[in-house]
Amino acid sequence: MERTMILGAVAALLSLGGAALAQDKTYTVALDGTFAPHAMPSLSGGVEGFNVDLANEIGERLGVKMDIVATQFSGILPGLAAGTYDFVVAPTTITEERAENILFSEGYLNTDFGFVVKAGTEEITDLAQFKDKIIAVNKGSVYDSWATDLTEEIGWTVESYGTNTDAVQAVISGRAFANVAGNTVSAWAVKQNAQLEMSYVHTTGLVWGMPFRTGDEELRASVEKVIECMKLDGTMATMSIKWFGAEPAPGSAALTPLPGFGEPDFKGYVESDHTPGCA
Repeated sequence: MERTMILGAVAALLSLGGAALAQDKTYTVALDGTFAPHAMPSLSGGVEGFNVDLANEIGERLGVKMDIVATQFSGILPGLAAGTYDFVVAPTTITEERAENILFSEGYLNTDFGFVVKAGTEEITDLAQFKDKIIAVNKGSVYDSWATDLTEEIGWTVESYGTNTDAVQAVISGRAFANVAGNTVSAWAVKQNAQLEMSYVHTTGLVWGMPFRTGDEELRASVEKVIECMKLDGTMATMSIKWFGAEPAPGSAALTPLPGFGEPDFKGYVESDHTPGCA
């Protein structure tokens, strides 16, 4: 009996020690602190936004601390590859090219490309109408590469800026005709500035995922299970209403957990019969 009690006490202490170790664990994660409403300067200091809430919720559910680093997007993925960050919480479009070198979680938000122009600008209903126009983009983003690849076909000029805020300012100042970014970001920019309005929206069928280093499959699985639980318990929808002003559409990435780990049909996807294991 005494031996059993001792073993039980040891097991309890080991369990408490494991919990303490989990609390002491810190993940260093990165996002673009100027990509409103996903991340932006807070009046109280630091950054706030959808992806800041997302990162903090992941940390709380995993029982770890999250060191959120706000920096320019162009340096985030190279920083991940160099080991500066454990993973990336900036909204990052999953593409075949990126999936060759990055391990992605499943998508958690759909992303279309929204163009922002000065209020009162002629209506744009087709990409061809941007011919001979200057398009401002966030350097290193998927919008940068997408617009650049279409330069010859469309006949526009692409100018890249260190932050999307600077790219939007180029439109306000008249240095660019339009800024293209994710539709949620574009909608937020318009909401905050009466000088701007939403223009053409290009439907992509793409989603935002969370990047990890190749080889960090275990960490990806842990984080992805949390994301899936947030989809199922309504947390993702609540955050969408808070920051975007609208509920996610039925069947969208924000509400729909996927089988396996990663985004299906992209390199790095692993089939699995796992369940989210929500509390």
